[in-house]
Amino acid sequence: MHELSIATAIVEQAGEIARADGAGDVSSVTVRVGELAGVVPDALHFAFEVARDGTSLAPARLVVEQVTAVAWCGGCAAEFAVGMPPFFWCPACDRPSQDLRSGRELEITAVEAVP
Repeated sequence: MHELSIATAIVEQAGEIARADGAGDVSSVTVRVGELAGVVPDALHFAFEVARDGTSLAPARLVVEQVTAVAWCGGCAAEFAVGMPPFFWCPACDRPSQDLRSGRELEITAVEAVP
């Protein structure tokens, strides 16, 4: 389960962000996870609970914002959701697309400290 290594990295980076801001314990961490990032949100939540134990993030909760995979068609300038499993064929003009605009994200977007 690679979600454990991802959760461990989130805990480490969020802790560094909190320390750099002079904060103590962290109350929540928000991450954006793309539909095609290969991360299962439920598994990430479980792994986060394991990874945060004994750290300054022990009381923190994980907020996962899921990002839909969207491609852009150069032939007709349409954007479209590629779905899961991904299908990179433009529904507007019936051409293949090679331009993925979103859906591979895996990033921390917010770290909130305990007041």
